[in-house]
Amino acid sequence: MPCIHMDQAAEQPDPPPQTPAGCTDCLAEGRHDWVHLRLCLTCGHVGCCDSSPATHATRHYQHTEHPVVRSAEPGESWRWCFPDELVG
Repeated sequence: MPCIHMDQAAEQPDPPPQTPAGCTDCLAEGRHDWVHLRLCLTCGHVGCCDSSPATHATRHYQHTEHPVVRSAEPGESWRWCFPDELVG
């Protein structure tokens, strides 16, 4: 099944990460307990994954409805579409 959100994200260059050193919200809260990081392909927000205590990547989607993130982990390039629940 095609995913229009992934297609639209692929048409644009990835935005620069707002906080290359870690999760944007965790850093603002003084936390460093994230597990893996995700980059929002709409705005560059860096959020921690759902295995992290704060789940900031999902919360960012819930607040903004920015649909696609990609892994911000070294050597990984997969993407996740929140509305369609698809990996690409």
